[in-house]
Amino acid sequence: MIKAENLVKTFTRTEKKNKRTEFNAVDGISIEAADGEILGVLGPNGAGKTTLLRMLGKLMSPTEGEVLITDETGRKLTKEIEIKRHIGYLSGNTKLYKRFSAREMLSLLGEIYGMTPQEAEGRIEEIVRILDLGAFVDNRIERLSTGQSQRVSIARCLLHSPQVYIFDEPTLGLDIISSRAIIDFMKQEKAQGKTVLYSTHYMEEAEFLCDRIVMIYQGQVIAKGTPEELRAQTHTTNLRDTFLKLIENEAQGGLLA
Repeated sequence: MIKAENLVKTFTRTEKKNKRTEFNAVDGISIEAADGEILGVLGPNGAGKTTLLRMLGKLMSPTEGEVLITDETGRKLTKEIEIKRHIGYLSGNTKLYKRFSAREMLSLLGEIYGMTPQEAEGRIEEIVRILDLGAFVDNRIERLSTGQSQRVSIARCLLHSPQVYIFDEPTLGLDIISSRAIIDFMKQEKAQGKTVLYSTHYMEEAEFLCDRIVMIYQGQVIAKGTPEELRAQTHTTNLRDTFLKLIENEAQGGLLA
């Protein structure tokens, strides 16, 4: 399980005449994702989604609030190395070692995670099968297509068998086949009792995949629930219209009719 309690992240920006002002990119967000659940995090550009996910992944420290992560037994994880092994994080700008083959990069990461060569080799073969990397796993990463590179990025997240996945726009710009491979992967991991936090701009994808959804606007949660609950709340028939109605309502500062 991963849980955020009253998370705040404050940044400073420079405005006209070099005037510096503070603003909250994330402003008091509390959410929770359980084992065996896919939680969607949706919102317009600049809503604070990426900042929130970075704090949940322990890549950024909150200004206020706390992130609680527990293992399968319910034990709270406090050591940094435990937390890093427990989380697989994928962002839209994840960088790979382009001059390595996918296999070479995964072997290197296996060493970093303290795996023996035999353990790493066995795990890599398992991942090659799960993500269908066989046709290009020994090719240099710089020669891979966008979709192939994204699958290698997910392989990197999968190598150490994390309990929690945090995916920030994992299918952005991918073709249908590559997107389907990633979506199928997330469904398989959910079936194994893993937790997935998932940010996307593709409403149909979120509606199909997510158990629950959190809508964020200007750094705050404006709605959360199952896709069915959110559609009922907004009197809409699809998540795209639900999203638009919630955002428009917040921009107008009013209550849903």
